[in-house]
Amino acid sequence: MLPSPQAHLADAVLTVDLDAVAANWRYLRDLGRAAGRPVDCAAVLKADAYGLGAAPVAQRLFAEGCRHFFVAHADEGVAVRAVVPDAWICVLNGLPTGADADYVELGLVPALNDLGQVSTWRSAAQRYVQPLDAVVHLDTGMNRLGLTVDEAALLANDRMRLRGLRLALLMSHLVSAEKPADPINREQLDRFRTFVSRMPGAPASVANSSGIFLGGDFHFDLMRPGAALYGINPTPGATNPMRQVASLRARILQVRQIDAMTGVGYNHDWRSARPSRIAVIAVGYADGYLRALGNRGEVMIDNHLARVVGRVSMDLITVDVTDLPETVVRPGAFAELIGAHQTPDQVAEKAHTNGYEILTSLGARYHRAYIGAAS
Repeated sequence: MLPSPQAHLADAVLTVDLDAVAANWRYLRDLGRAAGRPVDCAAVLKADAYGLGAAPVAQRLFAEGCRHFFVAHADEGVAVRAVVPDAWICVLNGLPTGADADYVELGLVPALNDLGQVSTWRSAAQRYVQPLDAVVHLDTGMNRLGLTVDEAALLANDRMRLRGLRLALLMSHLVSAEKPADPINREQLDRFRTFVSRMPGAPASVANSSGIFLGGDFHFDLMRPGAALYGINPTPGATNPMRQVASLRARILQVRQIDAMTGVGYNHDWRSARPSRIAVIAVGYADGYLRALGNRGEVMIDNHLARVVGRVSMDLITVDVTDLPETVVRPGAFAELIGAHQTPDQVAEKAHTNGYEILTSLGARYHRAYIGAAS
């Protein structure tokens, strides 16, 4: 990652409200505890905490009381371990060939995605003469990672395959949790319950961000929110219950006056229908402002909305500011691309994607400012 410039030199600033992340985590945790059961709440930090910075997010959430963290890759786990040494960290992508010694030494817990990984991790426990935490991942319908139904049956019928391991968690992942009426949710729940019943004594987890809102049946012992922590709406079609976390502002570099029927940007994908003013703003697809937002995206300049015109280029976008007051559109002023006026979900709708991609695409060139960092 490139070094972050001093704030006064930055052409674009990504602000992350860690107070909002913490408030979102507490809100989700309390939803799980609403029925009076001892449900715990983890945090998913994969993809650098969905693009917002795994280290500061992990530190703040650990200070809030979060003790369970999930990452996708082992190197993500190493980075989290460096800032929260006492956390429990699970690597969702599992146990790579030849990596068992590293996982033991780094204190990482693999999600065991097939019986081969179960055997390898058991051998590591025997070799190191210590019980090792194990997470058994059951595929209940996603058809990605996880034990098949047949493998799960073999494991349930032969618990000796886990000898030497401490069964820390049984988990699965929901296919369609953001659509409560989809019957696959209940089908997966039933399959998971059957497996859990055959593995007595082990904590269980199936609820992702949207899964938490499917109700208490899905909460089990540990909930695993990711996107909701960072302000993405876990209940599409309804009011977002989460606090907004990220805001992105970029500097206006130049304001140009152009004639009618003048092309702007690569290939002149947009032409002015009238004499126009164009603001050139310091953000582009190299910063994660997606090319799909060309001729679709919008920015907010001093409470005035302006449309992106022409193609998004590597470092720049162009915005039609003809109808905005000249006093607010000037070189050096900032435009808001993500924030209170335009959430990641709303930006995603214009780009024909989802809020996950908007956040995880955010690039390394921004100056990053954190509100409420753990002391």
